[in-house]
Amino acid sequence: MALEADDLAANPPAHPDRSRLVEWNDPHLNARQAATMPGRDYLEGLVDGSIPRPPMGALMGMRLTAVGDGTATFVCTPDESHYNTIGIVHGGLVCTLLDSAVGCAVQSTLPAGVGYTSIELKVSYLRPLHHDSGEITCVGTVVKPGRRVAFAEGVVTDAQGKTIATATSSLLVFPL
Repeated sequence: MALEADDLAANPPAHPDRSRLVEWNDPHLNARQAATMPGRDYLEGLVDGSIPRPPMGALMGMRLTAVGDGTATFVCTPDESHYNTIGIVHGGLVCTLLDSAVGCAVQSTLPAGVGYTSIELKVSYLRPLHHDSGEITCVGTVVKPGRRVAFAEGVVTDAQGKTIATATSSLLVFPL
C-alpha cells in the first residue's frame, strides 16, 4: 500500500535532516573550456579544483581524484540518498561512476578540439553496496585508443578493496 500525501503530512519522516543541496556551475562554460584544452590538462583542472566539476558529479557525490595517460580515478561515498526500492545502493550510481571513469580515461588521451561519447557500456555487478560500505573507488583505463573509436574498461572497489563491479566500454571519438 502506497503512502498518501496526507499520511506523510501526519507522519513526517523520522529523520528530517536527510537532505542534499546540489549546487553547480554553468556546464556550458566547462564544455567550451574543454574544447580548447588537451583532455588530460582539462581533467587535471577538475582534479585540482581550478575547473568546477560537472553537475552530475555534484548531484551524485562523486569526484575525479586522479588522472594519468589513459587512466582516470573517481571516488564516491554512497549514502541512503543513493538507495533503490530494495534498500541497497542503486546500480545506476555504480554505472555512472564506471561510465565517467572510462570516458575520462579516454578523454585523457585526446588533443584539444576532440571529444568523446559512449557508444556502449557493459556493466557486471558482483556485490551489493550499502550506505555503510565506505568510500568506493572507480578506475577507468584505456585498453585501445583510437581516432574514431576507443575502448576502455573500469573497475569499482569498496573501502576494503573488494570488487563491486566491472565494465567494458566503446567510445566514439569526434572533432568538437
